[in-house]
Amino acid sequence: MPLAVGTKAPDFTLPTKTADGPRPVRLSENLGNKNTLLLFFPMVFTGTCTTEMCTVGNGLREYADLNAEVYGISGDNPFSQEAWAQKEKITVTLLSDYEHKVTKEYGVAYDSFLPQLNLGFEGVAKRSAFIVDKNGVIQYVEVHEDARELPDFEKIKAKLAELK
Repeated sequence: MPLAVGTKAPDFTLPTKTADGPRPVRLSENLGNKNTLLLFFPMVFTGTCTTEMCTVGNGLREYADLNAEVYGISGDNPFSQEAWAQKEKITVTLLSDYEHKVTKEYGVAYDSFLPQLNLGFEGVAKRSAFIVDKNGVIQYVEVHEDARELPDFEKIKAKLAELK
């Protein structure tokens, strides 16, 4: 079950891949300064995930104007994320939750992703959005069982505007 609005967001540190190599990103680095939009997505090199991250990436200035940092989180390793980001020109900071700990902690892991294929994809992130305010409290939650369904970015922006 996903974490609820009003819940203190669990802090985490996850790696991102930069031109200089892997770098840790800690959620609490934003506390006191800006709000954070966490976008959990199933996996890189897939159509809907590419659409989501490219759409958000093209609007990063708008999120910055709303005083929000945006992170995309998947269970892919940071090197796969980097290759995908380069191929698709994704500018969102991608965080690797390779062991699915954060995905499970936020309550958005599939028990089995694509079970009809029997590939053993356990712990894959459901497409989800969380807004964590400057105080570390979750202010918005949206979770989709259907991986093809995108978050409602207009509602997300409206909530960020309230929190600005």
